[in-house]
Amino acid sequence: MFQTIRNENAKSPEERAKILADPGFGKYFTDHMVDICWSERGGWHRPRVQPYGPIAMDPAAAVLHYAQEVFEGLKAYRHVDGSIWTFRPEMNAKRMQRSARRLALPELPTEYFLDSLRQLIAVDKEWVPSAPETSLYLRPFMFAKEAFLGVRPAAKVNYYLIASPAGAYFSGGVAPVSIWLSTDYSRAGRGGMGAAKTGGNYASSLVAQQEAYENGCAQVLFLDSEESKYLEELGGMNVVLVYKNGTLVTPESSSILEGVTLDSVLQLARDRGLTTERRRVTIDEWREGVASGEITEVFACGTAAVITPIAQLKAADFTVGDADAPAGELTMSLRKELTDIQYGRLPDPHGWMTRLDA
Repeated sequence: MFQTIRNENAKSPEERAKILADPGFGKYFTDHMVDICWSERGGWHRPRVQPYGPIAMDPAAAVLHYAQEVFEGLKAYRHVDGSIWTFRPEMNAKRMQRSARRLALPELPTEYFLDSLRQLIAVDKEWVPSAPETSLYLRPFMFAKEAFLGVRPAAKVNYYLIASPAGAYFSGGVAPVSIWLSTDYSRAGRGGMGAAKTGGNYASSLVAQQEAYENGCAQVLFLDSEESKYLEELGGMNVVLVYKNGTLVTPESSSILEGVTLDSVLQLARDRGLTTERRRVTIDEWREGVASGEITEVFACGTAAVITPIAQLKAADFTVGDADAPAGELTMSLRKELTDIQYGRLPDPHGWMTRLDA
């Protein structure tokens, strides 16, 4: 049973309304958070909702020295009737379990994961915005808290859940972006942690992301670490190529993080009778496919932006596509269908939505 400790310094309705009017992304946080402890001897215990605030941690906490940490990301959506829903949370729970396994962390049971979402929404439901295309971003994370120096799995771990109101990702309408091809850096290698959602993978992408910004690009694309010719993923999103016959192709690799949004987009494409493929894709296939007209659209997908059209790929010695190209018709159609399901504007034929406030 969860214990709930109310925040005596919670934001006033007026303060909260001001934040929700222009929340941005990841800038503000709700009044409460979830905390569940784990120990080698006691297992998962002491689940509670408590005031949002600093986490007390010993300077020798294992996460600070050996990076035993995993996290997830999903959203809560307010439907037109005021109810609050989330999208395929079981997939996030299972991915977190796979990530934990790879980082030698304990696996949080799916029912604990889902209950943590409901418990936080129960006290912070007023933080779920209602403006079009807004949501409450949910960030579950887990890290090694035991204080010791030594290379071994920690015997004490904590799971937390925090939440942050999120504005519309594309406030001026969905706009195609240019992305940068990294040839000097790799995101992850075979046998590494690429398939786990852990902070180290994102840290390794930052220097390449800076390079992308310097070249006028919004995101960075990584290639495989062995041959540097096969597509992997962007810094935080999966990539999909659309061929003129309607086939959607996404790169396959053991070092790519499995995407909940990607899996859903491919299912919606199959529902339309389109073919989807997960296979190895070379950078030359992309270049030659665009040049010949065989590849007609490219997009990236992930939780935050859902689907982002890619207009151009830039590299140090070549460019693919046109920076001024409009968003692809299929890209935008799939984006609309998926977001309409998430916000309750379309039926949910696959039972992807889970209600959190009931």
